[in-house]
Amino acid sequence: MTLTLLDWIVIASYFLINLGIGLYYARRSSSSTSEFFLSGRNVPWWLAGTSMVATTFAADTPLAVTGLVAKSGIAGNWLWWNFVMSGMLTVFLYARLWRRAGVMTDVEFAELRYSGKPAAFLRGFRALYLGLPINCIIMGWVNLAMMKILKITLGLNDGQALWVLLGLLLFTAFYTTISGLWGVLVTDLFQFVLKMGMVIALAVFAVKAVGGMDALKTKITALDAQSGFAGSRLAFFPTGDAEWMPLLALLVNLGVIWWASWYPGAEPGGGGYVAQRIFSAKDERHGLLATLWFNVAHYGLRPWPWILTALASLILYPNLKDKESGYIQTLMDPNVFPPYLRGFMLAGFAAAYMSTIGTQLNWGASYIINDFYRRFISPNAKERQSVIASQIVTVCLMGLSIIVTLNLESIGKAWKLLLVTGAGTGTVLLLRWFWWRINAWSEVSAMAVAAVVSLSLQLGFNLDSDNPKQFAWIMLITVGFTTVGWVLATFLTKPEPEKVLENFYDIVKPEGPGWKRFAKGTSHPDGSLASQFGNWILGCVMIYGFLFGLGELLLGSALRGGCMLAVGIVAAIVISRNLKPGKA
Repeated sequence: MTLTLLDWIVIASYFLINLGIGLYYARRSSSSTSEFFLSGRNVPWWLAGTSMVATTFAADTPLAVTGLVAKSGIAGNWLWWNFVMSGMLTVFLYARLWRRAGVMTDVEFAELRYSGKPAAFLRGFRALYLGLPINCIIMGWVNLAMMKILKITLGLNDGQALWVLLGLLLFTAFYTTISGLWGVLVTDLFQFVLKMGMVIALAVFAVKAVGGMDALKTKITALDAQSGFAGSRLAFFPTGDAEWMPLLALLVNLGVIWWASWYPGAEPGGGGYVAQRIFSAKDERHGLLATLWFNVAHYGLRPWPWILTALASLILYPNLKDKESGYIQTLMDPNVFPPYLRGFMLAGFAAAYMSTIGTQLNWGASYIINDFYRRFISPNAKERQSVIASQIVTVCLMGLSIIVTLNLESIGKAWKLLLVTGAGTGTVLLLRWFWWRINAWSEVSAMAVAAVVSLSLQLGFNLDSDNPKQFAWIMLITVGFTTVGWVLATFLTKPEPEKVLENFYDIVKPEGPGWKRFAKGTSHPDGSLASQFGNWILGCVMIYGFLFGLGELLLGSALRGGCMLAVGIVAAIVISRNLKPGKA
């Protein structure tokens, strides 16, 4: 791709705006760790929520969706659409509890809810585990995807792409290091507007290039028949007992994974950078609204530009071996995407990359500093000393992510193993808020049993997590053993001390029969659990109504699309009334 002077001006302007934002917030972020990691807990819901959406839009996300659509059609997105139910649980049952807890990170929660050496071990272990290997592997995958984009769009070789990537990473680490979370949040807002504008524009031009929406549907149907695709790539749900999503795997996705398995960014009950944004919100209501906006945008609104471009790329480049690269091919094709917009699109890809990396650097550093350095190494560290340590750790994480990127092929299998070792831990993560009897050993045993069982099934019994049916069995067996394991550990060990439980209840005020002995007749600020579960159901209906209604409208089914959107809007109206002050 040949870049013009206009392209370079656009790209340079993009970087200057990000640098300006970082410099603007530099002094504010250096005043304390609360400002550096949580923006002084004074972030409005729309900014916190948009930052969550921007973070989950990485450079590799459109490519991954293109690959799913090529292999399995629109319905292939159920591999992540099932997490709507988990996201809505976080919104209505957990967001206010997280904000009320007053912690800086979700792993600090361990020593608010539990006590003693098991709680300290849990906090320290999870801080290092999530902050170093998990965080660096996530950044490694994002780095690798960005290198792929750079090589294809700019025609670079591996070495050249690595140097450009290093420049992007250094720039991102610089403004993240000097500006803390404020810089990440505000640049996320700018980057999100830019990259969403570009992917929408690309979808419009891609559909136009294949002859419009009616032509797209006709040509996809013909392509399905020619290639022997089972069912239709335009279907929103898997057809029958599809090979890529057998009935057993579908049932496990819809009925088990979203609540039972820990996954970065979709933790049962919230966690990670989602929890960080909740902690940074102005108050409980802003924390709830932030997560609500995130889920609506993430699932209900954002997928369709990617999906339409993916479908168009299958028509435009049917013989392309690497189907994921079809997304990049559309923006490079002068017959599809206007050359005068390429600078904006490249800036958009840089924004997608930098928004994710910026969050991962700040979020990972928060674990290392707050939950390991200040907890175990230097408990009496002054604020300025901790901020400097945070900046050093941010830079070190950047370096480690490059090392991981260069060795990614050798640890690819380890990453898959890490993903499935979280199977079954979700139940204890959800119930620890609502049942006083759960203790630190419950979580420790859940982590240990899940890891042992899932690794044994794969390494000892040769079950393949890449095989849909075998993956479903890994999940079901691991969840079963893990649940039995942590329940036994809970009843075979002592409960947490009464004072610890009373303190937790006084601070967080969880609802439900699991805390009745501590309630002392006080009224609950959020209403009953039944009303919160009602909002959860309405939230799922709202998002799926928006998701499928918008899809039907775009694909030309006005009546079905209008009805689905109407259902989603009605659910949204009821939710808004339920969320008025004084109601659940």
